[in-house]
Amino acid sequence: MRILAAALLACLPLTTFAAETYGPRLEGFDYPYPVKIFPLGSQRQPLEMAYLDVPPAGTAFAGTVVLLHGKNFCAATWKDSIAALTAAGYRVIAPDQIGFCKSSKPERYQYSFGQLAANTHALLAHLGLDAAKVDLVGHSMGGMLAARYALMYPQQLRHLALVNPIGLEDWKAKGVPWRSVDAWYANELKTSVDSIRAYQREVYYNGQWKPQYEQWVRMQSRMYDGAGKEAVAWSQALTSDMVFNQPVVYELPRIAVPTTLFIGQTDRTAIGRDLAPPALKATLGDYPTLGRAAAAAIPGATLVTFVDLGHSPQVQDPERFNAALLNALQHPGR
Repeated sequence: MRILAAALLACLPLTTFAAETYGPRLEGFDYPYPVKIFPLGSQRQPLEMAYLDVPPAGTAFAGTVVLLHGKNFCAATWKDSIAALTAAGYRVIAPDQIGFCKSSKPERYQYSFGQLAANTHALLAHLGLDAAKVDLVGHSMGGMLAARYALMYPQQLRHLALVNPIGLEDWKAKGVPWRSVDAWYANELKTSVDSIRAYQREVYYNGQWKPQYEQWVRMQSRMYDGAGKEAVAWSQALTSDMVFNQPVVYELPRIAVPTTLFIGQTDRTAIGRDLAPPALKATLGDYPTLGRAAAAAIPGATLVTFVDLGHSPQVQDPERFNAALLNALQHPGR
């Protein structure tokens, strides 16, 4: 009953929660730009999809860029990239996917990358962009989603950018043990600010840490501290199951839009690594190898590497990453 009550609470419109914790829809955590809500019906229930829609600065218009967040991230995490893109004349749309951040967290939902891609497509249609060409940028889990979107709606994309996407290897096929959604959920209930920080330091940032990373640790961890903890943990469990069981690596050769991969070389992200035998664990998340293989698999893809950066180059070194992204957007397919 606690799970059901918290999940129902999470589907309600945004309200105000105590400042020391964030609600299940990140109530109490301010985004750097105004948050808008797209109401949609999906899987026989009304849901709300939060998103940012930031206009370009000045009068020049360079195009529209859609930014897709990772599993442990939100639309707000793109704040430095949004500032750089809008300054360069781009309109930027950054949604929070259903089940994440400021969007609804339904108790019953069949999560798939196809479903999340369809939700994103519905949002763009709602904004009058279903017939427009957009640049799509996906980070981490958002890279898996962006690849699925490119396979489903290639006609809508001018350019695809994948930033340290996960799903470039099939962990289950490599021998990482399967786990149930209940096991994922039990794991999620143990989440704390310390566990998030320790994980990100080791896996994302190669053992290094900067004070500016703390805001994103708090953004994630304080959703687990309040009344909506169970709803947040359940959504994260369901989406972990989705990520583990729906690798995109086998379909990379079918991507038919100009693609750039941005790969921080010190990244070691691999879902389910904690259950892998030691010998296998040491081989997982080898992003220098995975990035080269993905670039070779996607027809005509361009590979951009950051030798000293990890899983989130847009967070770790925004200036360098944004310069590389803008260059790729201005010269797609080169």
